[in-house]
Amino acid sequence: MSGLALPSKRGTVVADVMMVGRQLRYEQLNFWRNRFGAVFTVGFSVIFLVMLAMSGATHRAAAIGNIALIQYYVPGFAAYGLMSACYNNLGISMVIRRETGLLKRLRLSPIPSWALVGAILANAAVISIVQVILLLLIGRYGYNVVLPHVWAPFVLAIAVGVVAFTALGAAVSTLVRSQESAGPIVSIIFFVLLFLSGLWFPLTPGSGLAKLANYFPIHHLILATAAPFDTAPGASPYAWHDLLVVAIWGAAGLIVAIRRFQWEPHRH
Repeated sequence: MSGLALPSKRGTVVADVMMVGRQLRYEQLNFWRNRFGAVFTVGFSVIFLVMLAMSGATHRAAAIGNIALIQYYVPGFAAYGLMSACYNNLGISMVIRRETGLLKRLRLSPIPSWALVGAILANAAVISIVQVILLLLIGRYGYNVVLPHVWAPFVLAIAVGVVAFTALGAAVSTLVRSQESAGPIVSIIFFVLLFLSGLWFPLTPGSGLAKLANYFPIHHLILATAAPFDTAPGASPYAWHDLLVVAIWGAAGLIVAIRRFQWEPHRH
């Protein structure tokens, strides 16, 4: 059977939240008990940031307004950690759960199916937020990065990014038909677009690469998370256009995920 059932109107909001919260606790326990996987997932963005800082990212760059590169990298890697947890890791794990029959077995439990899926998605959101906080702390106390003076724009960018890329991660999992191909397909798409989207180096406005990156949500989320860190006089901390593009991609991903979601493994 395909499709994803939505919560019943008969249940109270508090009861529904508590139900998802209990299942989320089990998802978190399962994640952190796999120490190698947890360290690799959470620490990947941290390792990249530290390596870049050691290679000279503390120097100033004229291409980004004569500010230290580390000031550019911290919000960028915060976006990267979010996207990695909500899109890359979630997409791969959903395929593995489906193709090994785990989703089908979970559906036989007394917990509603929407609560199970909601806890899986919320688990990805929690992991991404942990990475964002860790990167901000390292940037501030390790490399004296100037954090946003107003936090609302940054929190908004993170919230939109979590929702949108969680939907995209769930959507891409419905397009992959085997667990053997989940890692290569999802990761290749992610890292190619990541390379083209200005994480490693600032994109020149108006260049062909910048025009290509504008079609995809990764570049726009990086810009949206970086806007509150902009120390230039008169710069707006709200990147409304970039947030809108990310939200549109998220809405499209949500539609695909709901329409194509299935519990049973594909028959090869």
